[in-house]
Amino acid sequence: MPVVLARATHGRARTGSVPAVRCPSCGGLEDKVVDSRSSDDGTSIRRRRQCEHCAARFTTFERIEESLPMVVKRDGRREPFDRRKVDEGVRSACKGRPVDEEQISALLASVEDRLQVHGGEVESAQVGALALEELRKLDGVAAVRFASVYKSFSDPEDFEREIQLLAESDDDA
Repeated sequence: MPVVLARATHGRARTGSVPAVRCPSCGGLEDKVVDSRSSDDGTSIRRRRQCEHCAARFTTFERIEESLPMVVKRDGRREPFDRRKVDEGVRSACKGRPVDEEQISALLASVEDRLQVHGGEVESAQVGALALEELRKLDGVAAVRFASVYKSFSDPEDFEREIQLLAESDDDA
């Protein structure tokens, strides 16, 4: 399987065997790995690199490129799953709430893992439902915020229904 450089601290993504990573300080292509460790969940490798030209250090993360489903939009269009879209929606819903970076990353990973089980195609509503289900476990207010956009709330009764669903799911837990 190809390795993808999922995220470097300088924001560039590369696919392949990662022959060179551009230094964020000087742009040099020569670097050496000074530390390498796997993530807590074992899905990625964190590497500390040092530029051979300017000696700046930076971090890259490598992970296996996975096959995620195509998302069928409400209007029938199909597009590849885009983690960034779910991430933006979740972060917007969590703004000002006591939800940390690790919890958001775990939520996104859980949604992706569950989508891989679906394979082929998945409706956009299913993606939103998975994200909402995970958010309900983290923070009720963020879940209601997310639901208001995902479900296109149009009146106060929509909020009341969502809060009731949240209260019922808390009772089941």
